[in-house]
Amino acid sequence: MDVHRARFVPYPESAISALAFSRSSDTGYTGIPPALRLAIGRSNGNIEIWNPLVGQWAQETICLGDGKNVDGLAWTQDPDEVDSEGSVLPGQQRLFSIASSPAVTEWDLATGEPKRKSTGNFSEVWCFAAQPRSKTSRNAHDEPQWQEIVAGCGDGTLVLLSTADNDLQFKRFLARVAGKRARCMCITYQDRNNVVAGFADSMIRIYDTRNGSLVRQMSLGVALPGAPKNAFAWTVKVLPNGDIVSGDSNGELRIWSGSNFSLIQRLAGHENDCLDLITSADGRTILSGSIDGRMAIYRQSSGNGGQKSWAKSSHRRVHSGEVKAMASFDGKGLSVVVSGGSDSATKLTPLREHGKENLRSLPSLPQEPKVVSAPRARLIASWWGQDVYVWRIARQSIVDSASEMPKSRKLVAKLSLDTRHAIRSVSLSPDGRLLAASTGSEIKVFQLRKRTELETLAVRKIQTPDGFGSLGARLLSFSPDGKWLATVTPDNEVHVARFSGELEQPKRLICLPRVIELERRQRKVAPSTLKEYDRTLVRLAFATDSSVLVAGDVSGHMDSWVLEGHEDITAAAIETTTHDSDRGSSDDSDSDSNDEDTLVLFYGQHWTDNPAGHLLPKLDSAPLVLTFRPSTISANALINGNPGVHSTRQNPHAHSHELPAGHHRLWVMTARHQMYEFDVLAGKLSDWSRRNPTAVLPNDFRTIKDRAVGAVWDTAGQRERVWLYGTTWVFMLNVGADLADANTMALVTTKKRKRASKDDKTQSKQLKPSSGAGDRVIDNLSLSGPDLIQRTDNGQVVEIDMNALDKRHPAAHDELNDADDLAGLQLARLRSSDNTGEHNGQRTWWSTFKYRPILGMVPLENGVHLGGSEDDTLEVAIVERPM
Repeated sequence: MDVHRARFVPYPESAISALAFSRSSDTGYTGIPPALRLAIGRSNGNIEIWNPLVGQWAQETICLGDGKNVDGLAWTQDPDEVDSEGSVLPGQQRLFSIASSPAVTEWDLATGEPKRKSTGNFSEVWCFAAQPRSKTSRNAHDEPQWQEIVAGCGDGTLVLLSTADNDLQFKRFLARVAGKRARCMCITYQDRNNVVAGFADSMIRIYDTRNGSLVRQMSLGVALPGAPKNAFAWTVKVLPNGDIVSGDSNGELRIWSGSNFSLIQRLAGHENDCLDLITSADGRTILSGSIDGRMAIYRQSSGNGGQKSWAKSSHRRVHSGEVKAMASFDGKGLSVVVSGGSDSATKLTPLREHGKENLRSLPSLPQEPKVVSAPRARLIASWWGQDVYVWRIARQSIVDSASEMPKSRKLVAKLSLDTRHAIRSVSLSPDGRLLAASTGSEIKVFQLRKRTELETLAVRKIQTPDGFGSLGARLLSFSPDGKWLATVTPDNEVHVARFSGELEQPKRLICLPRVIELERRQRKVAPSTLKEYDRTLVRLAFATDSSVLVAGDVSGHMDSWVLEGHEDITAAAIETTTHDSDRGSSDDSDSDSNDEDTLVLFYGQHWTDNPAGHLLPKLDSAPLVLTFRPSTISANALINGNPGVHSTRQNPHAHSHELPAGHHRLWVMTARHQMYEFDVLAGKLSDWSRRNPTAVLPNDFRTIKDRAVGAVWDTAGQRERVWLYGTTWVFMLNVGADLADANTMALVTTKKRKRASKDDKTQSKQLKPSSGAGDRVIDNLSLSGPDLIQRTDNGQVVEIDMNALDKRHPAAHDELNDADDLAGLQLARLRSSDNTGEHNGQRTWWSTFKYRPILGMVPLENGVHLGGSEDDTLEVAIVERPM
């Protein structure tokens, strides 16, 4: 594989300015806790939604903002409801933000767009907080207990906003502080009735939200020498026992009594301003972040006489820039502190297991690649803001053979869309003749033609049907033959448009004046606090012959459609006909006319639901990689009509319902890094996938923490390889053969059988995962000779005491046997690969971590056709970002 390392693509990184978990812990909920998500707000106005996945961390969607810095984020949950059968329906989780404006914005997670803004005439909002959720969803008067929002403004005003009835309305002014330094810097709820607010005049004030009365005010005193005259509170938080913690411009932490509001303790935290802090769920740990990038940890201990006091336990630099925001979750299986700042990196610090686990960074680049290519035209395109850049990459052979140093790339087109919204998606047809770009409210399609006299591209806008261009799209994808454009609207509807050449000028491309909507399958899903967000489509994929389209959503469900019939270029470009929706009852004259559906034929072909689509199983998590294995079977293009289809008196507009021929194997990698391959038209796992479950993936892949971003196929020279990549790695899997030998497969089968046994619970306890940050710190001094064996499985360290085997309870022998099977599985993997990825004389896998952060990896030429010569080499462009 020839690699072009592209570092010229502009894509500015953005600092993190706000963080918020959808809930802080697992406690305080009746039944199953609501879904857990992390919202990351950046200085460019974007909000990223992450799924922790019990420490596996995958970015699901991005809500594009208007370019204003996200100053704060907060989640609420509506009161629970009871249906007609008496079942409790959990309330919907809602996300709010502030961004240097006199308004609070609510986001529609399903569409990724702003849903509404608060009403009321108040000044710029500097901080805000959500009221704690009531343990009971209704009060004594059987009224729903909605969470209110309190906002602190730049003029010293505190405002209460109501979220009742799924709305966001101004309720009333809570208080107003006069003076030049009356700006409210931070705010939080002490309980459902009291609000704690820090101001720029060195005061912390507590207000009763029921009547607006001032309960108490506490002074921070004067600032340190050399600092501004007045110290002010950057952040305030409340411990579970009601005590208040403040971090100020002096770098100090102060603990205030939650009952009489007196100062309990004063801690010298940082040498610079303390910008944010968090507390653990048990209230015995505090972490604070400073303007110099350092984080300090404070622990509560009991002294003489049982008196509790706080002391700093550690202090280290985590960020290269200031720590602007922090958030924490402290629950079962996940106990982490997330921090972010001006260096754009998201850091994960273990909370309960601090000192026992390493820190970890989350990728700062988007999960969905912002780079696409037209392989046959050697074009790559990237976008950000309102601009699209198109480059042509020179052939590697030309660059290597030239006597003078030629330019390996050239910017051949730059498109600046006339829109105030940021571009959400871009797609190029493989031949480079079509480019589509979309925002949340527009879809624009352009034809690209090469200028013979210049080394640039002429750009012509293509007129699209009425209503289609104003739909907007969050996902775009051209089919491999360049004839179809699939779009996913912000409302998660799938639309397909057809392109062809004009009759008089075949080289002049047009969009046919009819666009169809592909209906998604109705599914009965379990009640969720995220409601329609689980149905958000995140990936689109066309089959190699452009006859199958698959879409995957956040919950792991997949919708699929097929292109029936044969293309007949002698037929009408668009033809509308009807047919019985139930083909088995087409001869029943008593069938209801409502069963007839209108079909739109494009040159004799039409899109319809995949007959076996209902057989495709739900994935374990959202798909990150959705791609079809390249096939030699192509769609049949007939110039003399569809064979075997004749018009009759009862059916004057006959058309073919024949399904596409050949195998259509969909290769999937999910957010949990589970690997599947489906035969889409059969609705089942492929034979290769049955022989190669996720368990046979190499250990080198299973220990990668950053999630997969995309994939490129290399099928030249009888090869069948898939090149996966993440932001920090590239990994090749030879899927043309089995990834493991017979011994490994036998161990996998044994492991599956024993997993179903009741004694397997002890194994899961032994192989305890991390708390959500990095791997556990390995202490080599704990090893004491050959009597103690230390084994690493899936990145986790397990110690086995060989001397204690015969002394254990008989039930523990089954646990050990399961562990031995896992150890044998690891050894079989090592034997089959010999640590080099070799199996039966073939390289089954290969990996590298030598590249800088990868924005995208796209094919340029070759590597997409089976049966090519042995000299065919896949060329790819790896777009890197600076460290």
